[in-house]
Amino acid sequence: MLAGCAALAALAVLAGLAPAQAMAEGLRPLSDSALSDVRGRDGVSFDLNGYSLNGDLRVTYTRPDGASIWAANPSASRSDSAVPFSDPYRFDIVSSNNGLADVAQFSLPLNASGEQKWQLAYDFGVNADGISRDGGAIVVSDLAFYGGGWQFSTPRTQDGLALGVALRADIGQWALRPNGRANSGGQMALDNVRIGATDENGNFTGQPWVIADTARQPALINAQSDEAGPRLHISVGPPDAQFGSGQAASGGIEIGKISFTAPTGNVDLGSSRIGNIQINYLDIKFRQ
Repeated sequence: MLAGCAALAALAVLAGLAPAQAMAEGLRPLSDSALSDVRGRDGVSFDLNGYSLNGDLRVTYTRPDGASIWAANPSASRSDSAVPFSDPYRFDIVSSNNGLADVAQFSLPLNASGEQKWQLAYDFGVNADGISRDGGAIVVSDLAFYGGGWQFSTPRTQDGLALGVALRADIGQWALRPNGRANSGGQMALDNVRIGATDENGNFTGQPWVIADTARQPALINAQSDEAGPRLHISVGPPDAQFGSGQAASGGIEIGKISFTAPTGNVDLGSSRIGNIQINYLDIKFRQ
């Protein structure tokens, strides 16, 4: 962890504070130009062993007309691997193998044994048209990520931020609880949710679904201006045949059970599955 940075720092201390001793041991001070050529190789790894979060944070988005939506009181906790730091998160700067810009890459744990599971919850509400409404809570149980992560780089032809996203996840339950996070009465729940890559027959491959890739099919976040003024722009470009196969990656979503809980009884709508999803192009512009 931080091996490259630690070695560089130690070398700088030796060169600056004890040059005679450093030279005696075969080390030499480095000039600014030489230091600028040094590249780390190990990146940063970190674990979230024993992690938990509880607080009264509140985030509010308010429209120009005064209407608003808010989320508050987040909580999060994670179960851990049997061996601490055996399967950490990683952040690396990697060189592109196709002559493009370097990529900052954040990788999720592989979590092969499924021991790392998240429990999440937050409250939400709206204030619009003279009505202030507490909407209840979103509660997520047993969320497990299996590899994947995010990429960040420089767009090839535009200003902004190029993104890559890959995801494989299982969710024990995603629930909308209008009466509060501790009350399941009246909730809508999605149980046993799976998201991941699929083959041509719609079968899960056990690999993350590559929704966007900085080389083969980059996503883009930037600001654009038109006759109506500046706008936030989010897009996923078409698959690039020059740096990939020219085909968008396939993913799937499976929901084991969709249900509603009501005073008169539970309503079970059964399961749902989309075997093949491909994002060939996406373009979103937000109005002021």
